[in-house]
This record gives sequence, C-alpha cells and structure tokens, in this order.
Amino acid sequence: MKANADVFLIGGDDLRRGLETLLSRFPVQDLAGKTVAIKANFNSADPYPASTDPGTLGAIIDIIAGGDPEEIVLAERSGMGVTARVLEQCGVYDLAKEKEFSVIILDDLGREGWAKVQRDGFHWRRGFPIARLFLESDVVVQTCCMKTHRFGGHFTMSLKNSVGMVAKYDPEDGYNYMQELHTSPAQRLMIAEINSAYAPDLVLMDARKGFSTGGPEQGTVINPDLFIAGTDRVAVDAVGVALLRLHGSTREVMRGPIFAQEQIARAAALAMGVASPDRITLHALDAPSSAAAGLIREILDA
Repeated sequence: MKANADVFLIGGDDLRRGLETLLSRFPVQDLAGKTVAIKANFNSADPYPASTDPGTLGAIIDIIAGGDPEEIVLAERSGMGVTARVLEQCGVYDLAKEKEFSVIILDDLGREGWAKVQRDGFHWRRGFPIARLFLESDVVVQTCCMKTHRFGGHFTMSLKNSVGMVAKYDPEDGYNYMQELHTSPAQRLMIAEINSAYAPDLVLMDARKGFSTGGPEQGTVINPDLFIAGTDRVAVDAVGVALLRLHGSTREVMRGPIFAQEQIARAAALAMGVASPDRITLHALDAPSSAAAGLIREILDA
C-alpha cells in the first residue's frame, strides 16, 4: 500500500502547453531504447469525452517520442463495437501513420499473447487473461476519460479503463469474461482486481469534459477543463470522483465517502494505491487548476 500519492492538475485551455507542463513532472524524457505501451479509451467510436480525444493522444505521443523510445505501441480492445472499426472511425490509424507508432488489436492476439491471472480471494470465477504487452513493456502509459458508467461500474476512469486490457473471450475455450464481469454483483470489485496485474508508469485523465450521468458512450456533458495525472490509480480516480461530485452526478457516485466506493476501496485494499484521501497531495500547476484543487480537496476530505 502506498503511503502517499502526488496528483497533478492543470487547466486544459491550451492542450499542448498543458500536457507538456504536466508530463514534465513524470519520467518521459529519458526513454531511450525502451518500449512504451499505451492504453487509451476507445471502448466505442463515440467522440470525446466518450473516447480519447485524438488531439490529446497525439500530444501524448509527441511528448513520449521526444524521449527517444525504441517503440511506442497503442493496444486496445473495444467493448462496444469491433475494435478495428472503432479505431478507424476514431482516426487512430491515421494518427499512427502520422506519428509513427504501432497499433495492436488485442482481440487478434493468440494464446501466447495473454497471461492468466488467478489469485485467492478474487471474485473472478476462473481468473482472467490480461494482455502480456502491458506486463512486459518497459513503460506503461494509461490515458483515460472521466465518466459515469450506467452498466454497473458507477464510474469509468483509470481503474475501469483497464478492463480493455482483458480478453473478452478465452483464446482456448471461448469463455466470455466480459459477460461474467458485467453480470456479476461483484463487478466493481472485479474491476479493481484487474489492476493488480500491472503497474502504470503514468495515468493521465483528460477531464476537460466528462459525463456526470449516463456513460460510458453518451451522457450529460460537463466541462471541468482540467487534465489530471499521477502514478497512483486509486488517487487519480478519487480525484476524478470528487470532480464529478463537484459538478453533481449520479446517486451512486454522490453517495458516501469517496474511499468507500467499491472500485477504490478494493484497489486500496489490494495495495494498488493510497488508502485514504489525506494521503493525496494535490499539485495545481496554474491558476485555473489551483481554484479547482481547493474545491476538490474539500470534497475529498468531507
């Protein structure tokens, strides 16, 4: 369990400048000879904030490329649509050609591309297969959106975004892991358990816009106009939930202490991040984020 977590915030009015300033706080300048795996949010072909903004993704790629990595790979599995078609409709292939990064469709991986995770006390009936790419790459970057989730997740941020790293069907016998997940009363606990399999080096939440109700593919749009980043998924998601509460959200999101939310509580119990809001230090990097950080702090501590 992490003792403390730093979460950085910056206003989103100037996307490129904001991301360059934000990512300068993380070790993305020295990536020589390393493989960087990126998990974005392309669950469906619906536009931002349902999916990763191509402008945000392009800026992240440029900043990472400046660190001279051996390879940059974006890997994805969509939950609401055929992955290849979703990526095409979202402009990912065109962006990959322009920025010279690789794209892997996780649905196409054979048995050797997956690592089975099965641990005592988990709520998955037979464990789950996660893409080896995210376990074996030198650096893992996750960029997520900020949304509510009306199909049982309650909210979908960095923890929920990791579901796209798990196979829908077992490559050996066709078992449907996503059906198990989305029909289980333990869904939010299972989401957290996925995250125990890997550790990201950077989590970036594009919270310039978000869904305060509905989600994941459509909902009530809010405009917090912030980027949020850290290495602690629990802390980043807790800040995201506080931001949703600031704008007014669903009954499930608004109810109780933030660290009692099942995704967050289970992830903290599995030692994937801080265990309480007082362990989160907010770093506002400009005036707009400073004002927001004060309000977020009040909600976290409430």
